[in-house]
Amino acid sequence: MAQTRTEDFRLDDGRALRLTFAEPDGVTRGGLVVLHEARGITDAVRGMVTGLAAEGWLVVVPHLYAGEAGSTEVDHHEARDKVSELSGDSVLAATDIAFAWLAGYEVAADRIGVIGFELGGAVALVVAARRDIGAAVTVAGGGILEPLSDGLPALVEVAGELRCPWLGLYREEGDDISAEQVEKLREAASAANIASDVVRFPFESGASEAWQRALNWFDAHLR
Repeated sequence: MAQTRTEDFRLDDGRALRLTFAEPDGVTRGGLVVLHEARGITDAVRGMVTGLAAEGWLVVVPHLYAGEAGSTEVDHHEARDKVSELSGDSVLAATDIAFAWLAGYEVAADRIGVIGFELGGAVALVVAARRDIGAAVTVAGGGILEPLSDGLPALVEVAGELRCPWLGLYREEGDDISAEQVEKLREAASAANIASDVVRFPFESGASEAWQRALNWFDAHLR
């Protein structure tokens, strides 16, 4: 299975960011930007990266927190502080650098997708509403009615501005996200003139079902 690596990447214009990435063993199908959860680059994030690389994707994780060490994750208390410092501009700047990294491997924008869980899921929707890429997937993205930080928008405020196909995946229980919130997000996304879907699924089958639905979404839209 592909292994993750971490390096500091710098663009010619001086912008720089730490990235964690994994390359597929065979032909590259396209590029995926994985947006990490509130605790940073966790084992779960690394597992997602290597799993997607095994499916043939070139995968990169932009480190959204300034100064974050590539081999560590933050605790819950520190995570709250770091999330509060994020803004729409900062997360877009980070993903733009990840897109530039993929472009260096000749991955075109319409073959690039973003996927994130929890905090990363919320950021994925923000990116999908602000950037022209191939597709996006949100898994358990919070901040639907109330933003996760003062600098980030509530998801219902941007869902109607989607610029690429977007899939939202939410468990029926266990994420502190109510059915009413998910329905409001579905309604907001339906106002966009772009393909979207919001799915709720049982907790017991959550991980495997979310994984397969995400893969199917990218298969359908990143061609």
